[in-house]
Amino acid sequence: MGRPTASRIHVAPPVRSRLERLARSATAPRRLVDRACIVLAAAAGQSNAKIARTLGFTEKTVRKWRGRFAARSTRASLDDHHRSGRPESIPVEVRCELMMMACDRPPEIALRDIWTYASLSERLMRSTGWRLSQSEIGRILRAEDFRPHRMRLWLHSPDPDFREKVRVICQLYTQPPLGAHVVCIDEKTCMQALERKHPGRRPAPGRAGRREFEYARHGTRALLAAFDVKTGRVFGQCRPRRTAEDLRQFMDALAENYPTGDVYVIWDNLNIHHGEAWRHFNERHGGRFHFVYTPLHASWVNQVEIWFSILQKRVLKHGDFRSPAELAVRVMAFISHWNRREAHPFRWTFRGRFTQHPDRQAA
Repeated sequence: MGRPTASRIHVAPPVRSRLERLARSATAPRRLVDRACIVLAAAAGQSNAKIARTLGFTEKTVRKWRGRFAARSTRASLDDHHRSGRPESIPVEVRCELMMMACDRPPEIALRDIWTYASLSERLMRSTGWRLSQSEIGRILRAEDFRPHRMRLWLHSPDPDFREKVRVICQLYTQPPLGAHVVCIDEKTCMQALERKHPGRRPAPGRAGRREFEYARHGTRALLAAFDVKTGRVFGQCRPRRTAEDLRQFMDALAENYPTGDVYVIWDNLNIHHGEAWRHFNERHGGRFHFVYTPLHASWVNQVEIWFSILQKRVLKHGDFRSPAELAVRVMAFISHWNRREAHPFRWTFRGRFTQHPDRQAA
């Protein structure tokens, strides 16, 4: 009795390209890579015996996947069939009760605002009579990609003109008026001059760095900074305080830094950013300044905040300062270094998913 005739394989061009990518993949599951190679070899007209010898499989394996692909001729035909597996020992009703409970707030008598696996186990026992271990509860919740103890912060903008303000700012970032300067201004207040009481230890292979917990406070400084959206350069001043007069002097210095052309200032809604003082300021400087305000609770639209985060990580977070003056010197030195060596515009993006509905997030 002769061998059964091998199934004829026809692979459409779109499916072939996907199979070829899968066969070359270094990250896809090995079983799928092997099956894609079998199908491609079969589509090239090779016999089951030759494919088995070349790829190192049995003829039975080659015949199986060749036949499955011939029956459906899709990439999905290479996947395993669904297996029923062992019957569930925990009823569906109990699982649903657990999920419903985890999505709700713990009762008042629990004296907690967030569930833990232990508290869920105890509450589920009272509600259904089923006692599940904490590890079992964790497995059930992880299978549904649910973490009741994890919380993320968000801040809703109540500004009724949120969309229009963001649209104007984004347009200034991407299409500034010809010959104009766009600068993002904000104040980083309460920069603490902290001096560690004992020297730290540098990291080494197999050992994390050490930093002494105790420190001495020597006062604070405030940084007033303007980030140029086009060049990435920063103009800044360190001052003992952040008052209306400090800001006025800073803006006068900024006007000297940009002696010609219109200047669009993007800043937040702090009280000292408003008032008649800025109308008089603009009159003194020929009406060149245009003040654009970010929406309420949306300072993330201001690009200088990105630069502040760089300053925080590079200078302030691990700094050791013996006086506020030393802190100011280090900050100004970093601004000078940034402008000489690292100044660049940020690839700032806004995906546009903003709304006033609390269940939707701004991006």
